[in-house]
Amino acid sequence: MIPAAERILDRISDAELKRRWAAARKAMADHKVDALVVQNTSDWIGGYVRWFTDLPATNGYPRSVVLGADDMSVVEMGQFGVVRDYKGGDELHRGVGEHLLTPSFTSISYTNEYDGELVADVIKRRGYRTVGFVTPNALPHGFVSKIKSTLDGKVNFVDATEWIDRIKSIKSPEEIALIRRCATMQDEIFAQVLKFIKPGLRDIDVTSLGQREGQIRGSEQGIFLGASSPVGIRSSFAPRFMQGRTLKAGDHLSLLIEVNGPGGMYTEIARTIVLGKASNELLEGFAAVREAQTHTLSQIKPGVKASDVAAAHDAYMTQRGMPAELRLYAHGQGYDMVERPLIRRDENMTIEAGMNLAVHPGYETPSIFAVICDNYMVEPNGPGECLHKTPKQVFEV
Repeated sequence: MIPAAERILDRISDAELKRRWAAARKAMADHKVDALVVQNTSDWIGGYVRWFTDLPATNGYPRSVVLGADDMSVVEMGQFGVVRDYKGGDELHRGVGEHLLTPSFTSISYTNEYDGELVADVIKRRGYRTVGFVTPNALPHGFVSKIKSTLDGKVNFVDATEWIDRIKSIKSPEEIALIRRCATMQDEIFAQVLKFIKPGLRDIDVTSLGQREGQIRGSEQGIFLGASSPVGIRSSFAPRFMQGRTLKAGDHLSLLIEVNGPGGMYTEIARTIVLGKASNELLEGFAAVREAQTHTLSQIKPGVKASDVAAAHDAYMTQRGMPAELRLYAHGQGYDMVERPLIRRDENMTIEAGMNLAVHPGYETPSIFAVICDNYMVEPNGPGECLHKTPKQVFEV
């Protein structure tokens, strides 16, 4: 048999995993928490499990982690009754003691408590008295309710999300290297798209080429949002099931490349491509959002509240006749496409050195979708150089 660890595309180092465990366990000790419970079902917006184990949750299948002060257990989909005791020595499941399997599926309601039963049993056998859920508001109801009902009166449950998020948002040198590789990979993907795109292709032909170019460069997961239209009609982002239109000469396409890179870290880039000549309105719209991006970058400094950056952006936009942001125009990234801090009015985190921020101001009218997106690492004095090297322009091909 070929060892499973040899099949991993890009493994994080043992030293990096130990750094994360040590940081989480120190926070647990500071908050008098005996164990953490984490669960994810995807590697798009589900990076906590990968952060702790270097193995992602995928395809909607739940993967749960119970991290104690000196042990770690993992519960995931598999055969009834399988329990493997790795004692922390397995090359694939690094740091894991017990590995427990159960055939649960989020699409089958009556199985949704199975993972909770096993997690509750781990907590009971380990004698944990205070347990912190990470993102309890996002965990499946059946999972959480089964744990709580099984351990009612015996265990105190708390929300550990805030302090785990703060640890996870500051990237280590090894993580930053992977983030840079992702941005470089996305530049290369975009360059291949520019060579490939032409009239007669469907939007999905273009995004599929991009997907292939990413995967052969080490990407595992992510999205390509792209939709074409004639110049003069808004070309917004659209998912795959809406990418059936055929490109014609003179059309333009807004393309967002948001796939992870080698090792699973995310960045994202967005540009507009015109099969011919761009209109003045389209060029002016892009120039406006490029300047808005520059303005936001001037506001980003360690110690500044993320909500203050968002307020400054809204003021900048409205003073120039553009709409304030009502969704999300900048945010952290790592193992998640979207992670904290959000640059938004409801975020309580401050900007700190070591954060990876995607900055993508935009606005739309019936005739244009003006957008730009690039990533920046926050350094001690503010953002470093743009991680993406693709020129900030509308591309005419």
